[in-house]
Amino acid sequence: MLVATTNEIPGYQITQTLGVVRGVTVRSRSALGNIGASIQSFFGGNISIYTRLAEHARQEAYDLLVAHATEMGANAILAMRYDANEIMEGITEVLAYGTAVKVEPIA
Repeated sequence: MLVATTNEIPGYQITQTLGVVRGVTVRSRSALGNIGASIQSFFGGNISIYTRLAEHARQEAYDLLVAHATEMGANAILAMRYDANEIMEGITEVLAYGTAVKVEPIA
């Protein structure tokens, strides 16, 4: 699956646009994670516990996005983006979305 944040992929032409695709995951922080993050924040710098949580949530949303596009018969996703919203304190929705297309190399 080709995935691009652009509206086209150099060297490929769009043969069919299939529609919007998305992958959504909702994550919460654990109590132990919050304690560990509090300790890390006391010393400053990167809070690796939250970094790993954010990366895991984005990867899961991305994987669901690709699965959705594959189910639609796409071989590429264009204009891919991430979005995140806090649903309630400590619970965050991460959304990956884009446009599912079929592309072929330009001869």
